[in-house]
Amino acid sequence: MKIKFWGVRGSIATPGSSTVRYGGNTTCIEVRSDDNDLIILDAGTGLFPLALTLFPELPLTCHLFITHTHWDHIQGLPFFIPNFIPGNTLRIHGAYDPIARRDIREILTGQLQYCYFPVREAELKARLEYVTLRERQTVQAGSATVSNILMNHPVLNFGYRIECQGKSVFFTGDHEHLYNIYEPDDEEFAEYELFMSQKNQSIVEFIRGVDVLIADTSYTLQDYPAKKGWGHSTFDANIALAREAGVKTLFFTHHEPTRSDDALERVLEEALTRNPRQPGDPQFLLAREGLVYEL
Repeated sequence: MKIKFWGVRGSIATPGSSTVRYGGNTTCIEVRSDDNDLIILDAGTGLFPLALTLFPELPLTCHLFITHTHWDHIQGLPFFIPNFIPGNTLRIHGAYDPIARRDIREILTGQLQYCYFPVREAELKARLEYVTLRERQTVQAGSATVSNILMNHPVLNFGYRIECQGKSVFFTGDHEHLYNIYEPDDEEFAEYELFMSQKNQSIVEFIRGVDVLIADTSYTLQDYPAKKGWGHSTFDANIALAREAGVKTLFFTHHEPTRSDDALERVLEEALTRNPRQPGDPQFLLAREGLVYEL
């Protein structure tokens, strides 16, 4: 299995001189099975440069898994060039929105209204198939199996585990480690503490033993207090998660858009200083546009 990062920034694309090394596109990750099945995790602005590499493979079938439908994870989809070419199939997977009461097709085709984009879905030439997923549902993507678990974010967000021929990858999408929303003297505190503990542990068990964990790491410990509840994690929390789940390699991604490449390297170094290496620790790496990692 092979992983390639096409977009690693969070919230908004940030092109410019201060993001050249790690990249300014928003979330998009290409995963290839050992049989070269094409699996894409999220459709941020990084989807466009990925699309430009696919012409030699046409016609193709692509399996796209959307973690959640915030703009930075879907805004590249209207610019996915294979959608404009007959003979291609794009199979799009994602969650039902219980608040808006819309399935994944209804949500994503909203981008293709004339007020947002000049081409309607009916004018696309490729075959688009939509799969609205339930939590813990497992689907086949060529020779790979993809399963999901509900993570913690202000909109419904699935984390995806991809497995193929004994190799495994997990991508959190956007996720914040659960914390107790009640004060210790509130009567709901104990009940929520139990729920929180069980949910955090269920995520650990779902991830356990993966070869690669790709985790939303938007914040430092200094950032986090002002942004608690925004649905994003810290370097320290993900180091702890990776250790507890026994993963082999951890990629930090969804980089804070205001953080330069130099600052990104500095805050990682500070986090690793606070969390000295232990026996059995995974490899800790910053996700970078263009980086290819083979399992």
